[in-house]
Amino acid sequence: MMDMKKPFERVVEEHADTVLRVCRAVVGVHDADDAWSETFLAAMRAYPDLPDDANVEAWLVTIAHRKAIDLTRAGQRHAVPVADLPERPSTVGLPGGTDHDLWRAVRALPGKQRQAVAYHHFAGLPYREVAEIVGGTPEAARRAASDGIKALRTTLSEPDRGASQTADAGPDADPGTNAEASVDANATPTRTPTRAAGPSPARTRSR
Repeated sequence: MMDMKKPFERVVEEHADTVLRVCRAVVGVHDADDAWSETFLAAMRAYPDLPDDANVEAWLVTIAHRKAIDLTRAGQRHAVPVADLPERPSTVGLPGGTDHDLWRAVRALPGKQRQAVAYHHFAGLPYREVAEIVGGTPEAARRAASDGIKALRTTLSEPDRGASQTADAGPDADPGTNAEASVDANATPTRTPTRAAGPSPARTRSR
């Protein structure tokens, strides 16, 4: 049977923004580029064996989740060889410079809440798939996402408190999410946030 899968370059084009938003939410702004690069490098190697009917976005988010955990455990940044990756667009769907308060607020969220918000509200995955990635039940994933959204609303309505929570989180806390987290938890997740220039994965990142 003829292979009906899209070329991997198309996969990168279609899912690059979502994966980078997820990486930012889980590991923070500074390590997100490395997590993104490692995610697509691993995906490129495994793509030939991926079933034609697989949910590509959920598969990529799962890889990003694992790479984010690896980077967090490593506790240090390192160069990632990505010269063989296909070029990605020069702009990505990321929060702009006015969203710093939101990034700081997410930094203070517990890990499960941060991941549930990222995977459901950023990647648009159903709670069943979020639960498969982070562990637990769909109900627990839904509760974590809801609690995360409520916490963000509270923090963002009190700027001074948000700054205080960021300081309490410490330098090793994980930042990141986009403006999607500040809207109604039952709203359909947006795929077109403020666009800003993104990193180019066609070269090795040097830290």
